[in-house]
Amino acid sequence: MTKSLLSLAVTAFILGGCSLIPDYQTPEAPVAAQWPQGPAYSPTESANVAAAEQGWRQFFHDPALQQLIQASLENNRDLRVAALNIDAYRAQYRIQRADLFPAVSATGSGSRQRVPADLSQTGEANITSQYSATLGVSAYELDLFGRVRSLSQQALETYLSSEQARRSTQISLVASVANAYYTWQADQALLKLTEDTLKTYEESYNLTRRSNEVGVASALDLSQARTAVEGARVKHAQYQRLVAQDLNSLTVLVGTGVGNLPAPLKLDADQLAEVPAGLPSDVLQRRPDIQEAEHLLKAANANIGAARAAFFPSISLTANAGTLSPDMGGLFKGGSGTWLFQPQINLPIFNAGSLKASLDYSKIQKDINVARYEKTIQTAFQEVADGLAARKTFEEQLQAQRDLVAANQDYYRLAERRYRIGIDSNLTFLDAQRNLFSAQQSLISDRLSQLVSEVNLYKALGGGWYEQTQQQASVQAPRG
Repeated sequence: MTKSLLSLAVTAFILGGCSLIPDYQTPEAPVAAQWPQGPAYSPTESANVAAAEQGWRQFFHDPALQQLIQASLENNRDLRVAALNIDAYRAQYRIQRADLFPAVSATGSGSRQRVPADLSQTGEANITSQYSATLGVSAYELDLFGRVRSLSQQALETYLSSEQARRSTQISLVASVANAYYTWQADQALLKLTEDTLKTYEESYNLTRRSNEVGVASALDLSQARTAVEGARVKHAQYQRLVAQDLNSLTVLVGTGVGNLPAPLKLDADQLAEVPAGLPSDVLQRRPDIQEAEHLLKAANANIGAARAAFFPSISLTANAGTLSPDMGGLFKGGSGTWLFQPQINLPIFNAGSLKASLDYSKIQKDINVARYEKTIQTAFQEVADGLAARKTFEEQLQAQRDLVAANQDYYRLAERRYRIGIDSNLTFLDAQRNLFSAQQSLISDRLSQLVSEVNLYKALGGGWYEQTQQQASVQAPRG
C-alpha cells in the first residue's frame, strides 16, 4: 500500500508540471511606427520625461485644481469601486490558487443510539456507541493535465487586469476633474463678460432712448438697442445656469464639497506644462488600458488550457487516517487505528459535443480579446494623434482669435466715437458691439478647447498616475 501511494505521488509530481495552455505571443500592434506628419502637426520631439512619469502636480500649475484633484483621489466613488474590485479579484485568485493544494482537515465525531428490542438482532434493547477522530484530505484533484493550474493562471491575469483598470480609472478621473474645472472657469469668465457687456448695452440703450426723446434717434434705433439688451440678458441667464451646473458636476467628481480653494490662475495664464509625445511604442507600454486588455487576453489564453484539459481523465483522491472506538476513552488505545484511501477517476466518453463546444468557445473568446486588444491600441493611437494635431492648430487658432478680438475692439472704439458725435447711425455702433461680444466669447471658448485638448493628450500619453515625477521626488545628492 505504501509503495502504491509513493508511486502515485511521484507520477502526480511528474505530470503536475504539464500544461495545455497555448504559447502566448503578443499580437502585432495594428498601427504605424510613427505619429502622423503634416501641416497640422509639429515636428516630433524627443521625450526626456514621458507623460506617464510626469506627475499631475507638475503638469497642472493651478493650485486650486491641484487641491481638487487631490480631494477626488481620496473621495471619488468610482475610484473607490475600482480599488475594491482589485481586492475582490485578488481574493478570487487566492481561492482558485488554493485548489492546487490538498485541503487537510481534522474531524471528530461521536454517536449513541438506542435500538428497541423488536429491532435488535439479540431480541433485547441495547445502546450502541461510536467515536472517531480522523485527519485527511477530501476530493483532492491531481492536476495531471494542468486544468487547475490553467484556471489559477486565468484568475491571476484577471486580477492583474483589475490593477490596470484602477490605474486607468485614476488617469481618467484626473483628466475629468481638470476638464470640469476648466469648463467651470470658462463659464465663469463668460458670465463675467456677459455681465460687463450687458452693462454696456444698457448704457447704449439709455443713450439711444434719450436721443429718441429729443428726436435724434428713430424708434427703429431704440428697438434695435433694446434687442441687444434682451439678448445679453438671455446669455446672462444661460451662463448663470451653466456655472451652477459645472460646480455640481465638479462636486460629484471630487466626491465631496469643493470648499475653500486657493486663488486660481486666470484662464489665459500658463496653466499646463508641455509634454513631448515620444514614440508610439512608449505609449503602448505605458497606457494602463492597453495593459489591461493584454492581461484579459492572457486570461482567455489560459482558459483554453483548462478547456483542453477537460478532454483527459481527472483523478481525485480522498484519504484519511485516525482512530475509531465504541468508547470515548478508547480512541487513542492500541488497536483503534483506522484509515481510508479512496481514489476516483473520471474519464469522459460521451458528452454530446459539450467539451468540444467549450473548447471552441474558449478559442472564440480569445479571438474576441485579441480584437479588443488591437482596438484599444488603435484607439490610443488615434487619441494621441488627435491631440498632437490639436496642439499646433489650437495655438494658431488662438493667436488668430486674439487678433480678431483686438480688431473688433478697435472697430468698437471707432464706432462708438463716431456714433456719439453723430457721424454714424446706431446700427453701426450696435454691429460693432455684437461683433466684439461674439469675438470675446469665441476667444474664451477656444481657450477652453485648447486646455481640454492638452489635458486629453496628457491622458492619452498615460499621464495622471504619479503625483510627482521620480526625478523631482528624489533627493539630490550633495555636491562634492
